[in-house]
Amino acid sequence: MLDPVLARIDADLPQAIQRLLALLRIPSISTDRIHAPDCEAAADWLVQDLTDMGFRAEKHPTTGRPMVVGTAGEGRRHLLFYGHYDVQPVDPLALWDRPPFLPEVQDTAEGKVIRGRGAADDKGQLMTFVEACRAWIAVHHKLPGRITMFFEGEEESGSPSLIPFMEAHKDLLRADLALICDTDLFDRDTPAVTTMLRGLLGEEVIITGPRMDLHSGMYGGAAMNPARVLARIISALHDENGRVTVPDFYDGVEELSPELRAQWDGLGFDQTSFLRDVGLSIPAGESGRGVLESIWARPTCEVNGLSSGYAGEGFKTVLPSKAMAKISFRLVGQQVPHRIREAFRAMVRSMVPPDCQVEFKEHGASPASVMATNDPAFEMARQALSDEWPRAAAFTGSGGSIPVAGYFKTILGMDSMLIGFGNDDDLIHSPNEKYDVRSFHKGMRSWARILAALA
Repeated sequence: MLDPVLARIDADLPQAIQRLLALLRIPSISTDRIHAPDCEAAADWLVQDLTDMGFRAEKHPTTGRPMVVGTAGEGRRHLLFYGHYDVQPVDPLALWDRPPFLPEVQDTAEGKVIRGRGAADDKGQLMTFVEACRAWIAVHHKLPGRITMFFEGEEESGSPSLIPFMEAHKDLLRADLALICDTDLFDRDTPAVTTMLRGLLGEEVIITGPRMDLHSGMYGGAAMNPARVLARIISALHDENGRVTVPDFYDGVEELSPELRAQWDGLGFDQTSFLRDVGLSIPAGESGRGVLESIWARPTCEVNGLSSGYAGEGFKTVLPSKAMAKISFRLVGQQVPHRIREAFRAMVRSMVPPDCQVEFKEHGASPASVMATNDPAFEMARQALSDEWPRAAAFTGSGGSIPVAGYFKTILGMDSMLIGFGNDDDLIHSPNEKYDVRSFHKGMRSWARILAALA
């Protein structure tokens, strides 16, 4: 049943590219209210496309941008596919080589690419799955199982409507497994099934000392300097081995299994080149941990911003009244965000002298997502990907966070399988975004293989 579907995908590639170009022409920027009608238009386009394929599709209004949900097929396993049709703003426009919403296919040194805003994030990725389903229906007049499509229009603006919509439509969305296409290949020839997503906790710390900025000649040495207090707190957050010193921070952090470590070791990751590309040479994480393990499977504490005193041109001998730091924690395993927040704040308060005050501001908290790879579906999908690409697929982690995967688990009670076909040079969120035609083509074929294996 699979071979004719793959042949149909190959034959229909020019038409599939034209459909993607049509979707890319819609400037569905969710963060800008001026583009609210364009988000409606993108949702309408998807509803019509799914309907034409035989899905029961509908646009669902929200307090923000609409959701699109479509269902078709029957079968033992029910799969939910998630993607987002909204895109990032295009600024700075002057750095684009062509208008961002006039997409085209271009020849490059790496092969043909589809150039335009949203090509890789996430319209091109989304359409790989849609086109795989289109080919199944064209060949067999039905899907290989029951499939629900779920497309969001606010992913690039924080998904404010996502949780309320999922809470209100559990019966519509609940399935056996969620599929998400918003990630990358490990390298151009190695596909990946992302099975670990780090969580994220954000804290802003503000230390206040004197009521106003003071002359350092008159008060230096007599008045407590909040910048000095903050510097001492930050320096105490890690020990000499790079471990985070917040009390009980590593509760819920698990070691890699030997099988997963062997897979990662077999990827041939060049940590020297990884660091050299950004002007560095020495890994800075926990001692004895490789770079891949550090960014995929270990928790972190990082300072993301600092401000205090005079930072303008020249020099000003001021003793600042305030000092501020923005600090983020990437979380793994079963770490509990609110417990870490409480432990961090208690640690900071214990280091603030009596003459200073501390204020905290929350900036989000989400736990890590760890997929149940003992479900045979994960190995089946990995093997299906391996059959399509030059190198065998691997179960990988992600240093970033994709909150929707956590919501699928907490709200709908189902795991997510994250499979994407982007490359590191796709310039998502940047001018001249692109998606390789090879990624688009093999992405469609990959999903067809995965559907044959799972559904």
